[in-house]
Amino acid sequence: MQFIDVTTDFAFKKVFGSQQSKDILISFLNALLPFEDNPIVDLTIVDPYQAPQVATLKNTYVDVKAYLNNGTQVIIEMQALNQPGFDKRVLLNVAKAYSTQLEKGDKYTELKPAIGLTVTDFVMFPEKELASKVVSNFIFLEEEKLIPYPKEMRLVFVELPKFDKKLRQLKGMADKWIYFVKNVGHLKSIPKTLANDKEINQALSIANTASLTPEEIEVQQKKLVWISDQKSNLARAEHAERENAKAQKAAQEALDKAAKAEAEKQAALEKAEVEKQAALEKAEAAIQAALEKAQNAEKAATLQIAKQLLQTNMDITLIRQVTGLKKMEITKLK
Repeated sequence: MQFIDVTTDFAFKKVFGSQQSKDILISFLNALLPFEDNPIVDLTIVDPYQAPQVATLKNTYVDVKAYLNNGTQVIIEMQALNQPGFDKRVLLNVAKAYSTQLEKGDKYTELKPAIGLTVTDFVMFPEKELASKVVSNFIFLEEEKLIPYPKEMRLVFVELPKFDKKLRQLKGMADKWIYFVKNVGHLKSIPKTLANDKEINQALSIANTASLTPEEIEVQQKKLVWISDQKSNLARAEHAERENAKAQKAAQEALDKAAKAEAEKQAALEKAEVEKQAALEKAEAAIQAALEKAQNAEKAATLQIAKQLLQTNMDITLIRQVTGLKKMEITKLK
């Protein structure tokens, strides 16, 4: 016995979006959406193509779209690849489903809630607070008090890589459906843990390759190959991005190191210039002091000569001629 991998959009639509999938989808949604007090009792599966009412808006496609019996729209999508902008696309799909309900003349009170249920085959929320949370619910909240806005739009994410339970550990329908989506492509028989659930058995029957046409099997194989190729491309792109980031970091570190070295060089030059100027000023001061000392010594020697000549009763005019001293300077020596 062999089953198709429902992490491809084709197989996911085949199991959950076919016209015979109504009971399966009701069970799936009741297990994963927060409707404990008001479970879904009926729904209508519709064409998942979402055409915009305004011609300039972008067309979008989702895997499965259903209207619940209370009018709520549910957009269900299986996403195998973590493509850039996917988080925005999810929001766009739900916003479009909500905003395109009304026709001209309709009242805003007629708007019905819209829910986006997205199953990802990659970790979408690696944050520490959500690291072990497989199913995450997002609604509008007041930023500080966390008071919820009327729950007109809701985003629900199921991250398959975070689900690591074995068959014996499954508790409740949420666990069983998540296990089914993640592992059905690897099953070789129907596990007893899943065999007792009517809707899961129906899903297994649809997913059984024996029930598929050769054309459907070919489409599934092409989808799997395409996803594998795209994952390889994304892995290469992520590797290149990491290498580029490393190169940029290394280049920035080199630039920072060069800038630091240049700053240290400039500081050293400035310090050397300051020290050179201080040394020059010190040498100039020493030279000036030496000159003044020499001049003082020469003056003292001249005065001493003049004094000795005075003692010989030499005429002051003659002493002036010999020593070059002024008359007043000689007179003070008497």
